[in-house]
Amino acid sequence: MSITDVADKLRPSVARADFDGSVKFDTGGDGVLVIKDGEISTTDVPTDCTISLSLDDLEALIAGDLNPTMAFMTGKIKVAGDMGVAMALSKLL
Repeated sequence: MSITDVADKLRPSVARADFDGSVKFDTGGDGVLVIKDGEISTTDVPTDCTISLSLDDLEALIAGDLNPTMAFMTGKIKVAGDMGVAMALSKLL
């Protein structure tokens, strides 16, 4: 699955979620996924929080197959910026 496919999969959830703040999922060479102002895009812009992870781990996270707390504790996910925004992602995922 490409980063664009992931964005398309998440678009309905993002549109109906009450999510304040902005977050970027940075998958390195596979691209970025930005959730900001109730929209989702693959354009790299500044955000409140950046979550760095592999594209495979992002797919697993969205599918519910990757526990975000364990992924953070084991270094699969790195968070920079506002941790409160990262915690609020449960509204979307």
